[in-house]
Amino acid sequence: MKYVVFVWAFLWLGALSALAQTGVPRDTTRIIEPTDTTSRPAVRTDSLRRRFDQERLLNGLKAYTKRKTIAGKAAAVLFNFTPRREDQAGLDAALLDRQYDRHNYKIVRRINIQTLTAFGYSISDTTRVPRNFLEKTGNAFHMKTSRARVRQLLLFKVGKELEPQALSESERLLRQTDELVDARVFVNERTSTADSVDVEIITKDVFSLSGSLEVRGVGAASIGLRDQNFLGQGHQFRNEYEFGRNQPQSWRYIGSYRIPFRNFIYGEARYRNEYKNHSSGITVSRDFYSINTKYAGALSLNTYRYRLVLVPPPNGQEPNYSPVSYSTQDLWVGRSLPLRSYDLGYENPGRMILSARLLRTDYTVSPTKDFFDASAFLGTVGYSVRRYYKDKYLFGFGRTEDIPTGTLLSATLGYELNDQDHRNYYGARISTANYSPRKGYLYLSGEFGSYMRPSTGAWQQGLVSTEVLYFTRLYHTGNYQWRHFFWNRSAIGINRLSSDLPLSIEGERGLRGFKSASDLRGTSRLVFNYETTVYTPLSFLGFRLAGVIFADAAWLNTRSKRTLPIYEKPYTGFGLGVRFRNEYTPIRAFQILFGYYPRGLTTNSGYRIYESSRPYYDFSDFSFGQPSVARYE
Repeated sequence: MKYVVFVWAFLWLGALSALAQTGVPRDTTRIIEPTDTTSRPAVRTDSLRRRFDQERLLNGLKAYTKRKTIAGKAAAVLFNFTPRREDQAGLDAALLDRQYDRHNYKIVRRINIQTLTAFGYSISDTTRVPRNFLEKTGNAFHMKTSRARVRQLLLFKVGKELEPQALSESERLLRQTDELVDARVFVNERTSTADSVDVEIITKDVFSLSGSLEVRGVGAASIGLRDQNFLGQGHQFRNEYEFGRNQPQSWRYIGSYRIPFRNFIYGEARYRNEYKNHSSGITVSRDFYSINTKYAGALSLNTYRYRLVLVPPPNGQEPNYSPVSYSTQDLWVGRSLPLRSYDLGYENPGRMILSARLLRTDYTVSPTKDFFDASAFLGTVGYSVRRYYKDKYLFGFGRTEDIPTGTLLSATLGYELNDQDHRNYYGARISTANYSPRKGYLYLSGEFGSYMRPSTGAWQQGLVSTEVLYFTRLYHTGNYQWRHFFWNRSAIGINRLSSDLPLSIEGERGLRGFKSASDLRGTSRLVFNYETTVYTPLSFLGFRLAGVIFADAAWLNTRSKRTLPIYEKPYTGFGLGVRFRNEYTPIRAFQILFGYYPRGLTTNSGYRIYESSRPYYDFSDFSFGQPSVARYE
C-alpha cells in the first residue's frame, strides 16, 4: 500500500510543480504523420526537468549508455532515449469519413504493404529498428502478420475504383483487429495522378503469445496459453487448464479457436468443461463491419449443462443445486440500405437496417416450469449514422484510437412459441454520441424491452436500462496530461422470472476490483463511476507511467417486492493505482490498483490490491446486427 501511495503523491507533486510554470514558448518545428493532411506546430520538449535539475542527470545517463563497457551496454538495454515522434507531434482529432475525399473513384494502381513486427519498431518512425538484445529476442518468438491477412481487411483492390471512405474505414478495421496494435493507410501523394493512386499501408503487430501460470499448492495449478495471431494468419486460440481442484471433478478446461475467412466471415469453436458447468458451441458470423456493408448474418449452435441455485440457503448450510440442460440454435440475417443524399458532393452516412432472427431453445432437463422449450422470431428495423474520429490518450495509452459518434434508433418486434403460453416481445433503443477535442465525449443511451402475454395482457421479463458516458478533453500541464471520466448505468428489472440470473455489481458491471463475500445479486442496479487518469512523462525500461484515481458507487435492489434500487444502502469503492504501457512494444496496458471497499468485500479489512489488463471503459458502436431482447446481466 505504501508504495502505491508514494507513487501517487510523486505524480501529483510533479503535476502541481508543472502548474507553476508559465510562458513556455512554442516551437515551430513540424512533424506530420502519414495519414495527416494538415500541418501543426509540434510541442516543445518541456523544461519541467530543468526545474528539478534532471536534464543533467538524463544527459549523463544517455552518455553512459553509449559506452562500450558491459555496464554501458546493460544501461542501453534498460533505458531508451530515442525521441518519441508521436508524442512530439501529438494527434489532433480527425474526422475519418471525409479525410480522403479528393481521391474518391480513382483507380488503385498499387498497394504497398509494410508489416512491422512486434518489438523495436515505431509506426510513426519507420526508420527505427530493434537495437537491443531484449527487442531482438522478443521478435525471434513472434511470427509477423502476413500480407495476405492485411489484404483480407482492406475495402479496396488493385485495378478497382476507390470507393468513398474505403481508405479511412480500412485503417479503422486494421486497428480494431486483435493482432495489430496500430495501422496507417494513406495515399502516396508523390505518385498519385488525376485518375489513379498508389496506396501505402503500414501496420505494427501485437506480441500475440501470452500465458499464465498460477501454482495453488502441491499438485494444484492453473496453466493458460493464448495466441491472438497464430502463424501470422489472424487465427486465435485460448486454452486454460486447471488441475488439483478441491471438487468432485479435480480439473477444468476452457478453450476456443477462431478463424478469419475472406469477406470478413469468422468461424469459432468453443468448449468448457468444469464441475457443474459444461458447454460447447460453434459459430459462423459476418457483422456490419463497415458503414457500407450490405449484408450480415450468423449461425450459432450451442449446448449447455450446469447446476443452478434457485433458492439461497440459510447461513451455514450447503446450497441445493438443480441440474439444467438445454441446447440452442440461432440464425439471423440483416440488410443495410443506403439513404438518398441531398448533398451532391457526398454520400449520406445514414443507413436503414432490416434484420430477422430465429432462436430455438430445447430443454432436456428442466428444474422448474419456468424453464421451457421455446422458439422465438424477432425482427428489427433501425436507423444508424456512424462517424469516426481518431485521437490519443482516451482508453488506451498513447496509441491511436477510433472514437465512434452518431445516432442509433431501433425498434424490435417478436413472437415466442413455448410450452406454456405464446408471448409477444416489444423493444426499442435510442443512442447518440458527440465528440469534440475541446469539449470531450458524451454518449447517451436508453433501452426498453419486455415480453407480453396476449392472453392476460401481463408484461413479463421486462428491462429498462440507461447509460451515460462522458470524458473531458485532454488537459495539459507541461509534460503531464489527464482526463476525467464519468460513467452512469442503470438496469431496472420488471416482473422477472425465477429462472433469470439476478444482476451483479462486481467488476465491470459495478465496482471495479470488488468481490463480494457472498453471492450478492439483485433485480435492479444503479451504478456511478468516476476516474481521473494522469499521463506522465516518466519512463523506465521503455514503459510509460500513468496514475489512476477512482471512486465508484452502486445501488442494488435485493427485495422482490421493490423495483427501484435507490432505497438500499449503496456499496462503494475508492482507490488509486498506476498504469503501465511500453510505447515501443505491443504489450497491452496493465495496471496495479489499490482499492478500499467499506462493505461487502471478501476480506474483513475492506482493502484489496489487484492487477488488471482489461480497460474498465469502452466505446459503444452505432452499428447493430442480430435482433435481440434487452440483455439482463
